[in-house]
Amino acid sequence: MPPRPLRYRTPLIASLHLGAAALALVLAYVVRFDFAVPAEELARLWVVGPALLGGRLLVLMWLGVFRGSWRHAGVRDAMVLARATALGSGLTIMAVVLLGAAIGMPRSIFVLEAVFFFGLAGSARVGARLLHERRRAEHHGAARRKVLVIGDDDAAERFVRQCQRDGEGNLRAVGLVTLQPVFGALAIHGVPVVGALRDLPALVQRVGAELVVIALSEVSGPLMREIIEQCERSGCAFKAIPTLREILAGRARMDEVREVCIEDVLGRRPVQLAPVEVERDLTGAVVLVTGAARSIGAELARQVAGFSPRCLVLLDQAESPLYFLEHELARTFPSLEVHAVLGDIADVTHVHQLFDAYRPTVVFHAAAYKHVPLMEEHPGEAVRNNVLGTLHVATAAVRAGARKFVLISTDKAVNPTSIMGASKRLAELVVLGHPQVRGHGTDFRAVRFGNVLGSAGSVVPLFQRQLAAGGPLTVTHPDVRRYFMTIPEAVELVLQAAALPEASDRITMLDMGEPVRILDLAEQLIRLAGRVPYTDVDITFTGLRPGEKLNEDLMALFEEGTPTSVQQIRMLRTEGLAGARLHLGLDELARMAECDDAAGIRQVMQHLVPEAALGMLTPFPPVFATTVTPPPSVLVPPRIVVADRAPRAPRTPPVIPLADRGGADMVSGSAP
Repeated sequence: MPPRPLRYRTPLIASLHLGAAALALVLAYVVRFDFAVPAEELARLWVVGPALLGGRLLVLMWLGVFRGSWRHAGVRDAMVLARATALGSGLTIMAVVLLGAAIGMPRSIFVLEAVFFFGLAGSARVGARLLHERRRAEHHGAARRKVLVIGDDDAAERFVRQCQRDGEGNLRAVGLVTLQPVFGALAIHGVPVVGALRDLPALVQRVGAELVVIALSEVSGPLMREIIEQCERSGCAFKAIPTLREILAGRARMDEVREVCIEDVLGRRPVQLAPVEVERDLTGAVVLVTGAARSIGAELARQVAGFSPRCLVLLDQAESPLYFLEHELARTFPSLEVHAVLGDIADVTHVHQLFDAYRPTVVFHAAAYKHVPLMEEHPGEAVRNNVLGTLHVATAAVRAGARKFVLISTDKAVNPTSIMGASKRLAELVVLGHPQVRGHGTDFRAVRFGNVLGSAGSVVPLFQRQLAAGGPLTVTHPDVRRYFMTIPEAVELVLQAAALPEASDRITMLDMGEPVRILDLAEQLIRLAGRVPYTDVDITFTGLRPGEKLNEDLMALFEEGTPTSVQQIRMLRTEGLAGARLHLGLDELARMAECDDAAGIRQVMQHLVPEAALGMLTPFPPVFATTVTPPPSVLVPPRIVVADRAPRAPRTPPVIPLADRGGADMVSGSAP
């Protein structure tokens, strides 16, 4: 049996509203006639009163006013009450006219009665809420931590309001800190503005703050770094409210605070998507994601699953990550048909069998070997996976009648100085110009972007592991800079680029903001851990490794960027190779990879990607001067034919211990 206050709550609330309506009507007559109500008006009151009370009761019940909680009354409750008051007055006027009592009755009675009723009923709610919040504050206030809130926008207002409403929380906002000085007294929900950011250390001491909370809807990287510097100078602990993306993804609640992370320091602008285009592109489609078990591929699978495809196929050769991703998607999207397929994109037979079995209509090709130093040591693997594997998946997509094929590329494909970068540039050339791919009805496109934060092979996890071990943090060069994006942001833009009509058969490049110096990143991570760079944790420089360069390029000299309908995506006008020459070059490259001929691979790559700087400026091999007939129909899986000649001597790469290799570098993409 429910408690008595809950059991009889509705009759009690109804009685209070009826009492307020009766009192409001009496007050309306008294005020209208200056406290001297004529006898004939008193007689009319007995006719008008029942009609008014009946109309009020019906409207209040119909609009659900009795169900509202007075302890949590807000603007929405006030709007419902105002609507009920106006509608109730209208019904009363109709009833009085029908009863014939409106003749000679002052019209101001109805206006005054409505005003008095709204004031009485609204005041009761405000009083109940204030009493509840005062009792809660008295009960919990002593145990709460004093918080200074940095911000004066909507995010700060929501956080202050949440602190005041959360009786079980342990935070109490005692002051607001604005980014710029504010002149004159200002307060939000009773919490005063105590000063500006530049005075934060003194403000912390003045109010006795135990925690600083950064509550800003949007903040740039330089501003966040300035805020963190001021927080460190104050000696006070500091945290941040979660971003809107974290709240919508269910990774955090609005009333929570979290540690400031390196993504906050980068200060990337929120992505403004056109979900209608992406939804039209993916809903009801059979989608294949290669390299699905890795960082970009897994996030692609998660976000694609949210657009209700008919079927989602995940291809990877990493067994455990693929297994866990399949179970995660099955738990999050129980109605989605998910197939996890173990396989290698370099296995042409398996790739074509997969396409024959599932017939995907949209393919996201994220599988790629991505580590620059490793690919310098194993160029044959870079060719087999990044180049020939892309060709296998692309030709299988054409043969299966796929509607769209999206290659995940990297900024290291621009003016490449590494085998990895050149192999990704060749992958772009394959999907946009190979004769077995172009002109067969499949929409091929490539999306370039820079490094992503948080992937398994990225620099940030390496720094975090080194920091946990006490240091030192290793950086290749003090001036090395890289472009960074968060994984969710990169994938959101990839999906948008894949849906852009104008990007068909083109390369698109994501807006990567300003490049970040890796040394600054290392120093900031040390500070976020509460330590002092070069004092508590040292930073050492190991030198650039083979294939690395100081700065990444956004476009090659022969490329031109043009805007698209999405601000953060640009479309590139680029040059490619003639299809026959590309086909011949890949055949030669396949032969070199089969023989593990590192020098031959570099030589062929250099001629296929002239803008590359691989250190192999030799004359064209004779094979490129041979006239070639374009390959036959792709209805038959292509074969890589090895020439009938003595194999070249394989190169044995030097073995370098991992511990001696120094700093890390990371590129976008995902390894199968």
